[in-house]
Amino acid sequence: MRKTIALLTGGTTGEWVVSVKSAATIAQNLDVDKFDVYKIMITQLGWFYEPSDSVKIEIDRNDFSLKLNGKKIKFDGVFIAIHGSPGEDGKLQGYLDMLGLPYTTCDALTSAITMNKSYTKAIVEDIDQLYISRSVQIFKNTAYDIERIKRDLKLPYFVKPNNGGSSIGMSKVNHAEDLELALNRAFAEDSQVLIEEFIAGREFTIGVVKLDGKITVLPATEVVTTKEFFDFEAKYTPGVATETTPAKIRPETRDRVAKIAEAVYIKLNCRGVVRIDFILTGDEEGFYFIEINTIPGQTVTSFIPQQIAAMGMKLNDFYTKLLRETIG
Repeated sequence: MRKTIALLTGGTTGEWVVSVKSAATIAQNLDVDKFDVYKIMITQLGWFYEPSDSVKIEIDRNDFSLKLNGKKIKFDGVFIAIHGSPGEDGKLQGYLDMLGLPYTTCDALTSAITMNKSYTKAIVEDIDQLYISRSVQIFKNTAYDIERIKRDLKLPYFVKPNNGGSSIGMSKVNHAEDLELALNRAFAEDSQVLIEEFIAGREFTIGVVKLDGKITVLPATEVVTTKEFFDFEAKYTPGVATETTPAKIRPETRDRVAKIAEAVYIKLNCRGVVRIDFILTGDEEGFYFIEINTIPGQTVTSFIPQQIAAMGMKLNDFYTKLLRETIG
């Protein structure tokens, strides 16, 4: 019997444009023999199902249902493809929990915590063989000493919104006098900002997912960009960055990375598919945790589809297994 699935896209942040592209990839690869899929756009203006360009049918948020051609449609589960708020920060998850509707992502608590980069680091920092860079967390409406920050942290810095993704509002600071400008840029996106010491090394990202009841670590991707860092343009513009999947690392490094990535997934109580960004320093030595993304991009240029292909699985089969694991 086919399941009726709501595929949520949009959102209320600058990442909505990525969410729309991710949802398009997902919709194209969901098995129509197994799922009836309704793509629902969530914005600050409302929640709508849009069967055609000129038609918008509002969702009844009392029970998350849809009235179409005089028939009330209720959903068996929800595939959340919203990057940023309210899809990635636990708000939608809490709402769906209250309605008793299953969904494809981490639960409300894990989603909320992992959206905050600083809090996430505090939880994972005691995992064996995992390192984190020195950092300072500051708040928009609380006094902070910019000169002390400059004394305490070594240049260069990465300055980023503490709750955000797709590198929006993020800057690399090579000169101390540029710190204030970078802070202003980050504060334009969030009321909390994280200032981290730069870690020199090779940059990687790796997907982790629970399928068929077993945690599976996907092949890692190495990222090399001609930009100052892996920013929004490098992430979503073909040709700006070179992405190698599977990454060319030694077998023993691959096994160590997989063990750490699985430990992060378990420690944060993750569900569905997540993506962990990290740096290997030196000769594939220290594993430095950057961040975790609990709703990783699914666009044609995104890492998870690359990694699924590298492990020899079709996206159609992957999404089917993901829905069966999280929604039943």
